[in-house]
Amino acid sequence: MNWEPPEQLGVGCWQVTPQARRYVNQVLDSGRLSYGPVSREFETRFAAAHGRRHGVLSNSGTSALHVALAALAEKHGWEPGDEVIVPAVTFVASANTILQAGLRPVFADVDPLTYNLDPAAADAAVTGRTRAVMPVHLCGLPADMAAVMKIAAARGLRVVEDACETGFVSAGGQPVGSHGDVACFSTYVAHLIVTGVGGLSLTDDPELATVMRSLCNHGRDPVYLSIDDDETASLDEVVSRRFWFTRHGFSYRVTEMEAALGLAALETRDAMLAARQVNAAALSAGLAGLAAAGVLQLPRIPPGAEHAFMMYPLVVTADGVRDDLMLYLEKRGIETRMLTPLISQPVYAGRADVLAGDFPVARYLNGHAFYIGCHQGLGEREISYMCGTIRSYFGDGGSS
Repeated sequence: MNWEPPEQLGVGCWQVTPQARRYVNQVLDSGRLSYGPVSREFETRFAAAHGRRHGVLSNSGTSALHVALAALAEKHGWEPGDEVIVPAVTFVASANTILQAGLRPVFADVDPLTYNLDPAAADAAVTGRTRAVMPVHLCGLPADMAAVMKIAAARGLRVVEDACETGFVSAGGQPVGSHGDVACFSTYVAHLIVTGVGGLSLTDDPELATVMRSLCNHGRDPVYLSIDDDETASLDEVVSRRFWFTRHGFSYRVTEMEAALGLAALETRDAMLAARQVNAAALSAGLAGLAAAGVLQLPRIPPGAEHAFMMYPLVVTADGVRDDLMLYLEKRGIETRMLTPLISQPVYAGRADVLAGDFPVARYLNGHAFYIGCHQGLGEREISYMCGTIRSYFGDGGSS
């Protein structure tokens, strides 16, 4: 096809709805920016959508992971250097937050078809110092949580679900984010729910929720975590403990503005997910010939699972082709990203303490896998152009 895209076809999008404008203006009219009723409503609705009782809003998915680990370490008495198993293919924040919490990331290889944590590899990575496992729901596809939870129960491990790239879908009839001790989500730009910056830590444990909220607020005494506590706590408690800090915390707070954008986005989530799934199906149909020829590996959805398709992952089977294909697409207006390489990151180069072991699937994906967008901002014309451009690289002229 000869149509050229009017602008780069990105891996994500953000669309301003009338409801978003309305909610943001309501926050501006209220004169309240600090944590308040809009943030609480966003937390409650987001948690309920994932089968959870408590939600703690922070300024990023990275922060959400950090406070989850710190809260679990406090509650269960973890020591510095205790281990958390994490997949060898994920965004760097998954491993970084483990280190930032004073713990040691132990990488485990991933499944070659889903790119999520391989439960058998995770089980083999358990040692006497393992305290938790952090499965990552990559690209919008839930990890095999039934297997992960079985291992955790048998080994006495806590579970932190890194759901920053996934949301509002189920596997085995259970919502993503509803399995572990804590599940963490991101609402950063190009994610499913976009608030600019933002993250949420979800749990059913009220004690963990309180500790995580305190950690987001410099470790403040839980008697006073927002200015609304002036009205619910006794005056004596507020005056004497308002600026007491009971643990080493962080400044991970967010504003009512982000929460307003989140509430508006939640109201369109069904249409957003449906559009992504339609676009992903169209990409799979348009690239089916290359898959049948063994040129590309397309996304696989295990039986009983749903895929949110935050992005559309592809694996080029031939050696030494992936990078050239990515450049070919970029020059033609199709944005690409490598599929979250982790163990090859420069920051971990030479770190034998965290790179012990062999990860053949992850190493293969690091040289062969990438992703493109399939978000709700793309329509039939854009998807057809993307398929045709990929096919043209492999020699069929891109006809459609």
